[in-house]
Amino acid sequence: MKKTLKIILSLSILVIVFSCIANSQNKGESLTMTEKAKNKYNELLKRDASLTKPNDPDLESIFNNFLYGEVYNHGTLDPKLRELVTLVSLTASQGTDMIKPHVETALNIGVSPIEIKEALYQCSPYVGFPRVFAALEKANEVFKEKNISLPIESQSTVTEETRFDKGLEIQTNTFGTRILDAHNNAPANQKHIQNFLSANCFGDFYTRKGLNMKERELLTFIMIVSLGGAEPQAASHASANISIGNSKDMLIEAVTQCIPYIGYPRTLNAITIINNLK
Repeated sequence: MKKTLKIILSLSILVIVFSCIANSQNKGESLTMTEKAKNKYNELLKRDASLTKPNDPDLESIFNNFLYGEVYNHGTLDPKLRELVTLVSLTASQGTDMIKPHVETALNIGVSPIEIKEALYQCSPYVGFPRVFAALEKANEVFKEKNISLPIESQSTVTEETRFDKGLEIQTNTFGTRILDAHNNAPANQKHIQNFLSANCFGDFYTRKGLNMKERELLTFIMIVSLGGAEPQAASHASANISIGNSKDMLIEAVTQCIPYIGYPRTLNAITIINNLK
């Protein structure tokens, strides 16, 4: 009799547990997009969203609902990468006014100041220094508000004497011996470009600490597709992502995160590049 009662009690508990789970899931599914957006915004920024564009409340509502109600609730991209992807996409597409809330969000979810800085620094050889300095001004404002000491500790690992060799090593490891062919076959009046690529782009930036190679290549692909008009370079870096272990699905999820900032033409160009990967 006691054994029967225990079984009945156990089954009753399981029914209650599964009922609670089902109710929780149904409740989540029944939320409107606006409610999902409000919850996600509050989760990420630790406060309710405020109306910052009173002259265009409709557009701001559409943006917030799409970004926080749909995009942020799609896929399984690591939260840290989601924010770093957002920051480099905004930097490349000159969305400087939106940098601060995403730096704040990144800090809230555990991204370190070093990782934030390194993601922005990585943009320099691809989108140009002026855009990066503009983004860094906004990031530094958040750091100061959070009492984070500046400047952030340097992550450099090379010297003037080693930057070229170290950069060339990373280039060839990532893109193969065609890099050596590019150096050897460059016309005399263009050889300096190949040297700059190895020493500056790869030597000065890819050798830095703070982010690993898989993170740097993912972010590089995103900043290039966010620029638009650089599809050959985007295709090259998409292939590099695959060669170092990032998956097609990860690339698609990263591009999805950027849709509100880069629009659909650049998004579809990026998806075409990913779909064409071997």
